[in-house]
Amino acid sequence: MWELIWRGSIIGFGATLAMDLWALILTFAFRQPKPNWAPVGRWFYHLKSGTVFHHTIADAAPYRHEQALGWITHYAVGIAYGIILALALGSSWLAEPTLLPAWIWAIATVAAGWFLLQPGLGLGCAASKTPNPNKVRALNLLAHTAFGLGLWLTALLIR
Repeated sequence: MWELIWRGSIIGFGATLAMDLWALILTFAFRQPKPNWAPVGRWFYHLKSGTVFHHTIADAAPYRHEQALGWITHYAVGIAYGIILALALGSSWLAEPTLLPAWIWAIATVAAGWFLLQPGLGLGCAASKTPNPNKVRALNLLAHTAFGLGLWLTALLIR
């Protein structure tokens, strides 16, 4: 079991890195804004006081290290997703990784963003309170596709 957890951690880290590389491509090739993990850090910081949902995260009290906490949270969640995938699919998948289960899992994880994080930040379910919800949703699905590719490719690299 520890082998699955260890390998899942590496896979989740690699997948999160792939997602971040995708974000850089969008930034440089298509002039999309860089991801700002500070609001996520602020949101995560306020969880300790039991506040999950904010009208808008900008109105919540700032936290001095929210940018760093946001990045740590981003990678911790990615690693957790990698561990869950490894535990769910087991050593047989890790020995011969295939793309489809990794991609399906990555797309399923969009639900946490759409129904927990985005409402928690005050953006509404599935970014419904943003100026262009469908664009945000499409970008979320593409980012999680990059995450799924990262899960699979990292699993291939470490088998």
